[in-house]
Amino acid sequence: MRVKLCALLAIATTVGLAAPPATAQGPVILKVAIVQQIDSMNPFLAVFQSSTEVGRLMYDYLTAYAADDQTVTEGIANRWEPSADKLTWTFTVPEGKKWSDGQPITARDVAFTYNLMLTDEVARTANGSFVTNFESVTATDDRTVVIKTKAPQVTMLALDIPIVPKHVWEKVTSIKDYANDQMPVVGSGPFVLTEHVAGQFIKLKANKNYWRGAAKYDELHFVYFQNSDAAVQALGKGEVDLINRMAPAQFDSLAGKDGVTRNKAQGRRFTELLINPGAQTRTGEPIGDGSPALKDVRVRRAIAQAVDLDALVQRVNLGYAEKGAGLVPPVFTKWHWQPSASELRKFDPAAANAALDAAGFPRKADGTRFGLRLVGRAGRAYDEQASEYLKRSMSDIGIPLDVRLVSDNQLNEVTTAATYDLAFSGWATNVDPDFILGLHTCGQRPGADGKGGTTDAYFCDQTYDRLYAQQLSEFDEGKRVEIVKQMQARFYDQVPAVVLAYDNALEGYRSDHFARFTTQPAQGGVIMAQNGMWGYYGAEPAQRAAQATGSRWPVIAIGGAALVVLVLAGVVLARRRQATAGERE
Repeated sequence: MRVKLCALLAIATTVGLAAPPATAQGPVILKVAIVQQIDSMNPFLAVFQSSTEVGRLMYDYLTAYAADDQTVTEGIANRWEPSADKLTWTFTVPEGKKWSDGQPITARDVAFTYNLMLTDEVARTANGSFVTNFESVTATDDRTVVIKTKAPQVTMLALDIPIVPKHVWEKVTSIKDYANDQMPVVGSGPFVLTEHVAGQFIKLKANKNYWRGAAKYDELHFVYFQNSDAAVQALGKGEVDLINRMAPAQFDSLAGKDGVTRNKAQGRRFTELLINPGAQTRTGEPIGDGSPALKDVRVRRAIAQAVDLDALVQRVNLGYAEKGAGLVPPVFTKWHWQPSASELRKFDPAAANAALDAAGFPRKADGTRFGLRLVGRAGRAYDEQASEYLKRSMSDIGIPLDVRLVSDNQLNEVTTAATYDLAFSGWATNVDPDFILGLHTCGQRPGADGKGGTTDAYFCDQTYDRLYAQQLSEFDEGKRVEIVKQMQARFYDQVPAVVLAYDNALEGYRSDHFARFTTQPAQGGVIMAQNGMWGYYGAEPAQRAAQATGSRWPVIAIGGAALVVLVLAGVVLARRRQATAGERE
């Protein structure tokens, strides 16, 4: 971890530092600020990033992604072997792993989880694309689970599905009605959910039965804030210890702040502008009330062409992002797609105006063609600023925007019901691109009752679906990469959404409270919103870190004031196998 001397001296000489999270009388607590609401604590229903983040702390998956390089590593299973034809996979669940209530974790828990998804459509809501190709899942004994697939499936080591305890969930009579709030919630991850008050806080305790060993602190609290400004202020005051997804100006405001360390990383998220293409159920029934004009791909392309992505990144992201294009962010270099010169849709309002004229949408006497609604998230600086920018951009092509900023849950309801024209959205992408690609297949649209599946933009395209099926069964990585890029090119061409930017992860933490956090990946990685739980699990309280290096925190009276002095002499900062976050500029 790179630690600047000036930062160390600031910590050593600051009077009146905020109290560290640990005392001899109380538990060591890591407090994390969040501004996004929770949509569900039920892992089969949770879609919001905030919800899946907590879920990763509560439940392990069949396999995991290593912290240092994101390669596949042990999860619930520690061994796996495919058959020669790649249609049968055998996973081994070792002895000794326990649920938080002390019950043993077995292969029967794995089989139960997947079979629940295969037999209950609602249980497939969040992650159903992973099991669509499954033919059968069988636990042949407590240690062995056998998965047979209808066709070879390359994502068998990337099944991002939380494994739940059979002895708890077999008593659940209705997945859609189960809130998963019987505290403490039984799980297999490094933390156990103990209390949740919606809109206020989420409290978890370290799982003493965790098979990797207990975390180095006692409790993990997520604290809600109405907006990111309030969260950043709380970090500055030492009321919380960790925050992410800051706006650029907020991140800049923390430069040089005593007791605060910033982390800028190449994130795995993208921000997008959804364009309702004429939403339908998976059986083809129209739903929602999107503008009929948006069914015309020429109109969608014109809208995209009228948005200056370079200017948006500079003016709204303040440069803390990369211009958007495909569905996979550049942090995943292998899968990332950029349009060629012939594919690139250049910013050109004049061409966009001409295209709208040709599509049969001439300007009226007042200079407008038709109006559209834009919905975004209230309290999120990006949505607020980008919506104003888009209003100006769309007015240049005769499309006035009616902007409405709402809560997280209201935004989710609007986009789920397809009662929008344009909407801000965004996703975190996994190490394997299958999940983000699968969101845009025809089968991910809702059923006739409006339920089941998790679609992003109501995109349904036979060419895209054909390519999706090909990549899922392609074990030659080079060939699969090319197919994945073709899919992104098709999505870009058909424009059910415009990927606006690949956001940098802008994070900050109280380094006077917690000395280090494990990042993923090791070099230039993130603390929060990982493909795993390492950032929270690897957090090390400052006092314990100081004790481990042999340093002390003596209190010396100077003129009636207490000066906290960190004795740095003789401390050797050894390079750790798993990197920790520092200030990177």
